[in-house]
Amino acid sequence: MKFTILVLATAFAFTTSAAFADDDEGENFTMATNAKWKEECGSCHITYPPRLLPTESWAAIMTSLDKHFGADASIDDAANQEISRFLASNSKPLGLPNPPLRITEREWFKHEHEEVGAAVWKRKSVGSPANCSACHQHAADLNYDEDAITIPK
Repeated sequence: MKFTILVLATAFAFTTSAAFADDDEGENFTMATNAKWKEECGSCHITYPPRLLPTESWAAIMTSLDKHFGADASIDDAANQEISRFLASNSKPLGLPNPPLRITEREWFKHEHEEVGAAVWKRKSVGSPANCSACHQHAADLNYDEDAITIPK
């Protein structure tokens, strides 16, 4: 009986941790890059790793660039198609009816940043939760290792 419980508990822990890892909990992201993505998206903000949002989210974002979080980020059709293909091939569909449009809306993000108080997000040196590079010194290199975090004053 104890052995059965141990096996079940181990199996549960393994599948739970695998599911959480599949939910993009990792700190360092190894992924392909795309020159057009870096050029177009990176001209205004860091290039967020595609796996931080589900495929459905990226599709929604790419079809509404004229209203991109309060700005017109429209790009030509060829660039839009190339970037959309890149994002789709480096993210995964979750089948969500209302996919989140902000990385900060994901549960893993909230969990990872639960110790960061609202006052930190409002600091002029941080600005908002979307400004990853304010605290993650190597975010531009897709490195979110906790050892490289410096929360600005």
